[in-house]
Amino acid sequence: MSEKIPKKTTISIVFIALAGQIAWAVENQYYNVFLYNEIAPVPLFVSLMVAITAVASTVTAIVMGAYSDVKGKRKPFMLIGFLCWIITTVIFPFAALVKPIIMAVIVAILFDCIMTYFGATAYDAAFNAYVTDVTTLENRGKAIGIVEIMTLISVLIIYGISGFIIIAFGYYFFFFVVGFLVAIFGIPGALLVKDSEDLTPLNMTVLEHLKSTFSKDMIKNNKDFFLVLSGLALWSIAFNVFFQFIIIYLQHYIGLSLEMASAIVFIALLISIILALPIGIVTDKIGRKRVAICSIFLESIALILFALSNDLISLIITSILWVFFMTMWHISSGTWVKDLYPKEKFGQASGYFIFFNVLIAMTVGSLIGGILASVYGKPIVVNGTPGIVPTPIIFWAAGFLILLAIIPLIPAKELKNINNELNNTQN
Repeated sequence: MSEKIPKKTTISIVFIALAGQIAWAVENQYYNVFLYNEIAPVPLFVSLMVAITAVASTVTAIVMGAYSDVKGKRKPFMLIGFLCWIITTVIFPFAALVKPIIMAVIVAILFDCIMTYFGATAYDAAFNAYVTDVTTLENRGKAIGIVEIMTLISVLIIYGISGFIIIAFGYYFFFFVVGFLVAIFGIPGALLVKDSEDLTPLNMTVLEHLKSTFSKDMIKNNKDFFLVLSGLALWSIAFNVFFQFIIIYLQHYIGLSLEMASAIVFIALLISIILALPIGIVTDKIGRKRVAICSIFLESIALILFALSNDLISLIITSILWVFFMTMWHISSGTWVKDLYPKEKFGQASGYFIFFNVLIAMTVGSLIGGILASVYGKPIVVNGTPGIVPTPIIFWAAGFLILLAIIPLIPAKELKNINNELNNTQN
C-alpha cells in the first residue's frame, strides 16, 4: 500500500499544479493560435516562438533550480514567480497592436519569453523540485498522478472555455481570465507550501553548484537518469512535431469551428482525467519502465489513426486514445525520472528535465513540424493574410519518430520500490 502524502502537501500540489498548468496550457496552444490567427498565419513563426521560449525556459529552470538548491528554499521562488506570471500572461495579446507584422511577431515572442522566465522559475524549477522533496519511492507515482490529473483538468478548463470566450469576448478578455485563474489557485497554493526539513542551504555558490553538475562524473554516476531523460527528449521531439498545431489543424484543415476543435480535445482530456490516478497507482505497483514502454507503442498507433481520421466521431475516438496514452507516458516517465534525481540537486535536476523535455524537444520537434507544415501544407488565407495550414503528415511523422524513445529506455534501470523488495524477500 502506498505511503500517504500529508493533506496540506497534497492541497499545495493540487493548487500549484492546476495554476501552473492552466498558464502552460494557454502558452503551449493558444499563444500559438493567437499568433497564427491574429498576427500572421505562418507556421514557421509559430515554430520559432516555440523554439525560442524553450531556450528561455530551459536556461531559467537550470539556473533558478540551482539557485533554489543553494538557498535551500522552494517557497519564495514559487510565490514571487506566480505573482509575476499572472501579470505577464495578461499583457501578451497587446503584442498584436504593434506594427508592422514582423515587429508584432518579435514583440509576441519577447512577451512569451518574459512570461516563460517567471513560469519556469515558479513551476519548472521550484515546484518540480518541491514534489521530489516531499515524496518517496512509495508514493511518488501517486503524487505524479495527482499532478497529471491537475494538468489534464487545467487543459480541460482551457479547451472547454477558450473557444467560447474568444468568440464571445475576444482574446484580450480571454488572457485576463487566464491570469485571474492562475492567481486564485497559484498564490494560495504557494502560500501553503512548507519546504522539506531535509532541504538545507548548500555551502557553495550557484556557479560552483552548476559546475559540479556539468561534469563527466555526474553523468557517469547517474547513467540511468540520463538514459531516461534521453527517452523523454525523443518522445517530446515527436510530440512537438504536431502538438503546437493541433487546434490550427482541426480548425483550418479539417474545417471545424474553434469551439468544436477545442471540444474534441476537451472530451479526450475528460476521459484521461478519470483514469490518471489509477495509472499512477499502477505505475507504483508494477513499475515505471513497463508502463512507459507500453505507452510509446500505443501512442504511435493512436497518432497514425488520428492522421487517418476525417469525420467527427473518428477524430473524437482517436483523440481520446492519443491523449490517454500521453497521460500514461507522462505519469510513468515523470515518476521514473524523479526517482533518479541526484541527491542535493533536485532543483537543478528539474532544470535538466526541462533541457531534455523542453529545449531539445521544442526546438527540434517544433522546427520539424514547422518545416513539414510549410513544405507539405495547403495554402490558406486567414483574415485577409495568406499563409499555410498543416496537413496529416505531421501526425504520421510524429507516430514514427516517437518509437525512437524506446531505444534509451531498454538499458535504463529503475529504483526498486521498498514494498516490492520486502514482498520479494518474503516470497
